[in-house]
Amino acid sequence: MDPNLSVRFFDTQFQQQVRQTDLPLNPFEQTALSYLHGHVLDYGCGLGNLAVAAAQRGCSVVALDASHTAIEHLRRIATEQSLPIEAAEVDLRNYELSDEFDSVVSIGLLMFFDCATAHRQLHSLQSHLRPGGVAVINVLVDGTTYLDMFDPKEHCLFSRDDMHAHFLGWEILHCESRDFAAPKEQVKSFVTLVARKPN
Repeated sequence: MDPNLSVRFFDTQFQQQVRQTDLPLNPFEQTALSYLHGHVLDYGCGLGNLAVAAAQRGCSVVALDASHTAIEHLRRIATEQSLPIEAAEVDLRNYELSDEFDSVVSIGLLMFFDCATAHRQLHSLQSHLRPGGVAVINVLVDGTTYLDMFDPKEHCLFSRDDMHAHFLGWEILHCESRDFAAPKEQVKSFVTLVARKPN
């Protein structure tokens, strides 16, 4: 069992992407951006496209990822553009947050943890969000057949209703399911949920 399989998978992918000059927001990041405000946590930031876009709109951002390539790239962009981004390379499976945030976003990350870890870290994200703050969570769900990037013993596909169950009592601002074609006639199925924490 190799818990770093997904980190290496994405680090290689990021190395290829960094050579591109144009790194547009993906559809999930585009959805998330309009909900982000104030002090933002980007948990699993990847190359930091969303962190940069949020900082350019006036947010201060803490951006965390396990990929050395991604964090070095984001630090370079933040320095070049004088953006209020604190980027850190950390093991997100056991990272303990200490700050409070107005917005937290995690796109395409939690499913790379075993279920106990995914649920624990989701609870941590929720508990470090200030009352009235907004969480944007995007995960792969049951129905996904494209699992090439996963360690088969260390991933958690959420059910399609899991996000609602984890956010009972919160104001649901947005929820959508989207399927994407993957290699070899496989499918990637995502749920994106945006919710406001009760005051």
